[in-house]
Amino acid sequence: MANVTSQMIKDLRETTGAGMMDCKGALSETGGDMDAAVDLLRKKGLAKAAKKASRVAAEGLIGVSVKGTKGVVVEVNSETDFVARNDLFQGLVKMIANVAHDVGTNVEKIKPAKAGSLTIAESLSETIAKIGENMTLRRAAELSVKQGVVGSYVHSSVSEGLGKIGVLVGLESSGKADELTALGRLVAMHIAASNPQALDAAGLSPETVQREKDVLAEKFKQQGKPANVIEKIVESGLKTYYKEVTLLEQAYVHDDKKNVSQALKEAEGKVGGPIKITGFVRFVLGEGIEKQESDFAAEVAAAAGQS
Repeated sequence: MANVTSQMIKDLRETTGAGMMDCKGALSETGGDMDAAVDLLRKKGLAKAAKKASRVAAEGLIGVSVKGTKGVVVEVNSETDFVARNDLFQGLVKMIANVAHDVGTNVEKIKPAKAGSLTIAESLSETIAKIGENMTLRRAAELSVKQGVVGSYVHSSVSEGLGKIGVLVGLESSGKADELTALGRLVAMHIAASNPQALDAAGLSPETVQREKDVLAEKFKQQGKPANVIEKIVESGLKTYYKEVTLLEQAYVHDDKKNVSQALKEAEGKVGGPIKITGFVRFVLGEGIEKQESDFAAEVAAAAGQS
């Protein structure tokens, strides 16, 4: 049997909104598997639809840079949050984003690329030596459009183009560039806040859709609903799910009386032409990385005892 910790229970409770004992029971029943525990609680009707917020653990900065019809976003990690406020580190992240524009977003190709007299790998090593913390270039992504703009937004910004969340969104249009840029920023802000999983339903993986179907079907099966009724409920439930997780169908955060698709259509008059979202990228600092928890007070006390 898996060792179910209080932290695991806390994380599951925050993710699902279910009661503490229900979370503990679900984790015990699923052997500590967090995703399976979420599904189990949902099947029992004890949890809301899972909005799987990634566990943000690593420190550092997300860097966003847009030039012309192309934008890049990079993540550079550090050991502590203090480094994110360091001018030297901020300059390093901006430099990496600029280099990614030229050489692409393959991390292994960015590292040997030169910025001035040094390669990015050498600049990283030099910055590590000066600041005294380990740093890593974790990932990078790019987005471009043939005609139009790449909108961008950085949340929790510490400097221009640097922060905790970075978003790029491609708006393809022959309309006015300044209007498109302003609209692109608004849509990027929406993406930062609403965390869509795909542009539309067709962009969701078959496995994701099947998992949602299974959860909905099992939930109503346990309520004793007949198979033909369950089938209709599941189809209705999927439509609601798509409105929650696909960008074009999400309620627009700047005006929740319309969805994003309707907001774009409405903006076409001001922009002066049709607008199509070609894709988006959303980086959250440290998503998917777990950081070892530490008791700072205990560390200080231990250090004092050793001095």
